[in-house]
Amino acid sequence: MAKDKIIFYCQSCGAESTKWMGQCPSCKEWNTLVEELVSSKKSAHKVSRQEIKAKVTKLKDIETADKERMTTHIAELDRVLGGGVVPGSMILVGGDPGIGKSTLLLQVCRNLSESGKNILYVSGEESLQQIKIRAERIGEFGDTLSLLCETNLDVIGEIVRRDLPQIVVIDSIQTMYNENVASAPGSVSQVRESTGSLLQMAKGLGIAIFVIGHVTKEGVVAGPRVLEHMVDTVLYFEGDRHAAYRILRGVKNRFGSTNEIGVFEMRSFGLEEVKNPSEFMLGGKPEGASGSVVACSMEGSRPILLEVQALVCRTNFGMPRRTAAGTDYNRVNLLMAVLEKRMGFQLGNCDAYVNIAGGIRMNEPAIDLGIILALVSSYKNRPIDEHMICFGEVGLSGEVRAVNMAEQRVLEAKKLGFTVCILPEVSKSALPDIDGIRLIGVKNVKDAVSFAV
Repeated sequence: MAKDKIIFYCQSCGAESTKWMGQCPSCKEWNTLVEELVSSKKSAHKVSRQEIKAKVTKLKDIETADKERMTTHIAELDRVLGGGVVPGSMILVGGDPGIGKSTLLLQVCRNLSESGKNILYVSGEESLQQIKIRAERIGEFGDTLSLLCETNLDVIGEIVRRDLPQIVVIDSIQTMYNENVASAPGSVSQVRESTGSLLQMAKGLGIAIFVIGHVTKEGVVAGPRVLEHMVDTVLYFEGDRHAAYRILRGVKNRFGSTNEIGVFEMRSFGLEEVKNPSEFMLGGKPEGASGSVVACSMEGSRPILLEVQALVCRTNFGMPRRTAAGTDYNRVNLLMAVLEKRMGFQLGNCDAYVNIAGGIRMNEPAIDLGIILALVSSYKNRPIDEHMICFGEVGLSGEVRAVNMAEQRVLEAKKLGFTVCILPEVSKSALPDIDGIRLIGVKNVKDAVSFAV
C-alpha cells in the first residue's frame, strides 16, 4: 500500500520540495518552506478520449454575453469592484484582525437580502448566536439570508448544490478543510485545495463567492501566494483599527480597475461610506500654521485632497533625523536633497518630520510639490495661504513635471472652496480657464517657492 509522505511547501510561491531548505529555490525567499503530510493515494479514474474531446472548444464558437452585475448598494464597494458583483466570480477580502472585514460583508449580505437575493453566510470562527448579535447591531435583514457554521468543505459543497444561493460568504478560508488533504486547517495545502474547490463551485454553478482571508504580520494574506492568483478579485482593508476611517483597496480585479479605493468610517452600527473623502481628510486643518499645505492625489478616477505637514528644526545631535509618516521615507530624503542643491537651503543640520494628516498613506509623485512647499514653509516659519492647493511631480533637476488628470484635481479643489492652485506649467497650458480658481503654472521648485512662501 502507498504510504503518506512529507512534502515541504513554500508559503510564498507554492513550490514543492522533498527536503527543507532555508531558501526557496523557486522564488528565493528565506524561511518560507513548511512541512506538510501528503497522501500518496492515486485516483483510479482515467480520462477517456470522449472527455478530452468534449473539453476542447474553438475560439470562434464561443459566445459571450455581458453578465449583469449585482449591486451591493454600497457605492464605495461597488466602485472598487468595478460596478458590482459579477456572478460566478470569487472575491478575496484580506485585512488586519478587527479591521471590519466580517462587518462589511455582513452589511453586503443585508443589502442583497433586501433585494431578494439568496445568500449563504458560512462561518468557521463564530457561532450562530455571535453572528446574530452582530447582525442586530447592523440593522434589519431580509428573509433570504441563511447562516451555516461549518468548516468541512464537503458538507458546504452539498448544501450549496442543494440550495443554489446566488451569493456565498466564507469566513474565513483558513478555517476550512478538505478531508482529502491530510493536514491541519490553515496549512498551505489545505488553503490551496480549499480555494480550488470553492473556485470550481463558483465557476461551475455561477455563484459569486466572497472569501475572507487572514493576513500575516507583514500584511499579506496568509497561506500560499498562489491563493491570490486563483481568485478573480483581491481586496485589502487598510487603516488603523483604532482610527475611525477604513480604506478598501483593490490590488487585483479581472472585472475592473485596480486603482480605485473605497473610504469608510467605522460607526457603532457598522461601516458607513465617506461620500467626500477630501472633506473628511481636511477636517481639523490648522489656520495660520507654518509647514502645512494642501496637496491633491489621485486614487483611480477619484481626486483626494490631503494635508501635508512638515516640521523642520535644528538638530541637537551630529546626525540629523528624518521621519516620514504616510509617504515614502526615501522620497522625502530625495526632495530635501533637491532643496539643498537647487535652492541653496542648508538642511544638513536640521531634523525634518513629514506627515500626511489623518494617517492615510499616499505614494503618488503628484504630492512632491506639496512636500517641498511644506518643508520650506516650516524652515522659514512662514504660513502658506490656507486657500491654496498644489500638486506636481518634482524631478532631480528641480523641475516640476506634469501629472495626469489635472482638470479633475482642479475641479475638486474648487468644489471645496480653494481659490489658488499651483500646478505644473505643462498641465496648466492644457487646461481651459476655470472660473472661481486662479491657476499658477510653475516650471521649477524655485518658481513655486517664490510664489507660495
